[in-house]
Amino acid sequence: MKLDLVHDTQKAYRKLLNCMSRPGVIESIKEQSEKIDFDISFYKGTLINMYMLLDGEVTFNIVSNNTEEITKFVNQLTYAKATTLEEADFIFILRDARENSLGDAFKNAKIGTLIDPHKAATIIVEVEKLTTDRKYLLKGPGIEDLCQVNIITQCLFVEERKSKNIEYPLGVDTVFIDKEDQIMCLPRTTSIFE
Repeated sequence: MKLDLVHDTQKAYRKLLNCMSRPGVIESIKEQSEKIDFDISFYKGTLINMYMLLDGEVTFNIVSNNTEEITKFVNQLTYAKATTLEEADFIFILRDARENSLGDAFKNAKIGTLIDPHKAATIIVEVEKLTTDRKYLLKGPGIEDLCQVNIITQCLFVEERKSKNIEYPLGVDTVFIDKEDQIMCLPRTTSIFE
């Protein structure tokens, strides 16, 4: 079965919105990602996110060992414009990126302005695994009391994310996706504790 760009991306987008409004909730977009028939070097779930988030009106940046090749592919597929880390609306940190690239992305990502906080970047990160095991505690809007999650990744991000999101409403939203095409979101309003 082939990916239906309208219906499948809408289904996946609803799951993404649920995750963004309920930090720590893990949703699967495997049903949609299994319909991807491209031979790509990154998660098919990440490509679903690209279909959902990118169009000719936004900019993106790819952080990968194959940045140039993937950037060209994504540009042709979505018509979004590639730009620098500092200017990108969406930053994709792929699984083959070097170890401290997520920290660099947080340091360099745009955080919006007080007048236009929505002009901040969203960082989409490929990780090994997302679970509800207790490694990190989450607190904030959309979480009833406390939520526990584990984000299994080689990337260090907690301190960099915390310092980037210190002046609400400025900050960066984050979407994590694992190799099983599960997604979880940490909006800028969510506090994370180790």
